[in-house]
Amino acid sequence: MDADVIVVGAGPVGLFLAAELKLAGAEPLVLERRETPSEEPRARGVGALATEALWRRGLGEQLTAADVEGTKDLARDHGSTRGHFASIFKIVPSDDRPRTNIWQPELERVLAKHAEGIRILRGHEVTALESDVDGVTVTAGKTWRARYVVGCDGGRSTVRKLAGFGFPGTPALLRTIAGQARFAGDVPPAGRHPGGTFLHGGSMVGVTEPASAPETAGFAASVRRVTGVDVVVEEFREERRFTDQARQADTYRRGRVLLAGDAAHVHSPSGGQGLNLGIPDAANLGWKLGAVLRGDKPEAFLDTYTRERHPAGEAVLRNTRAQSALLAPGPHVDALREIVADVMDLPEANRYFAELLAGTKLRYDFPYPAGRPAGEHCPDLEIVDAGGRKSRLHEHTRTGRGLLLTSEDLADPRVDVVPAANTGPLLLRPDGVIAWAGEGDLATALDTWF
Repeated sequence: MDADVIVVGAGPVGLFLAAELKLAGAEPLVLERRETPSEEPRARGVGALATEALWRRGLGEQLTAADVEGTKDLARDHGSTRGHFASIFKIVPSDDRPRTNIWQPELERVLAKHAEGIRILRGHEVTALESDVDGVTVTAGKTWRARYVVGCDGGRSTVRKLAGFGFPGTPALLRTIAGQARFAGDVPPAGRHPGGTFLHGGSMVGVTEPASAPETAGFAASVRRVTGVDVVVEEFREERRFTDQARQADTYRRGRVLLAGDAAHVHSPSGGQGLNLGIPDAANLGWKLGAVLRGDKPEAFLDTYTRERHPAGEAVLRNTRAQSALLAPGPHVDALREIVADVMDLPEANRYFAELLAGTKLRYDFPYPAGRPAGEHCPDLEIVDAGGRKSRLHEHTRTGRGLLLTSEDLADPRVDVVPAANTGPLLLRPDGVIAWAGEGDLATALDTWF
């Protein structure tokens, strides 16, 4: 074997998964088709669940530093630092479970440093894949052999196609063209127009229009279709095109081949939820693969990955489809947007939309009785021990092991024990999910996950 796990794709999800595998005692190998990291500013932030996952592994200082400039850029380009649902910028950011405004290239640099020491081979495009009872053979210039392969190779995933995963969903209704532009002369006002939406903030511009509109006439033609105004575009660079097609793999595991991130699900970027879905995929899968590779758990343990993360993907596809419905042009949608905007002024409704986009109300079903908050992702709690010493949860999670917060004399060699007089008892999995919260049998929870 060349590695325990071959990770295909060195984007944020692939890099984080590789680091999680290494932390769990596995030997990963990352194959990336690009010769150099992409500088395309696709995503501009990560939500609360992804932020907490990265903090748990000691990356909080880097995220905090990047967030300063990222937030300035957000205000410049969108005119607001509030979150949005279908470009209705009214969602009040959470102080308790914040997101991080960081451009994807900067995030990849942070994660590449976090993954130092792991073999990352660039310029290796996967062209063939063959799975058998003992492992998987991957062809990428030469052949590579591993016990498992994980496709983190994006929405057009080669791994997904070669392994025969189904990818059902809905086709694109809207298309967005965005980039950095310089105009000569007047520019129409940003906002909704009869043909779609025109975004213009700082040097960032974009148009969203029906996917059936012609693509070949250039950006100026798109602006005219949307706004009805002729513009002169002197420069248009860093062009990005994306649609609102929404698709999801029928399962995230086929034998020894698994999917994570955009390889498992694609959707509109509305609300900035892509990495907040993909990085928790990696957090959920990494420690589970490690447990199977160590022999602590049977291979069937990996089925919990699909059972837990597939519904999380479905939830994001559902809300991005709803956002697309609110972004379509037309007076009927305009009227609906006005009502939704009014509803978002209600504190409870605003909190609902914030939690919807953050994913913080996501709850996994467990194979044993467990009431809330079991099954939820634990926030970064303040911990106070019996002597009054304070710490944060993320300070105790860099080992990648399970964690038991308790004021009692409890111990188990499979998890780290942290004395906590102000909270708990809580048993946390390595992905930050609460496995037990004092209700039911602790031994059952320990045996199920560890």
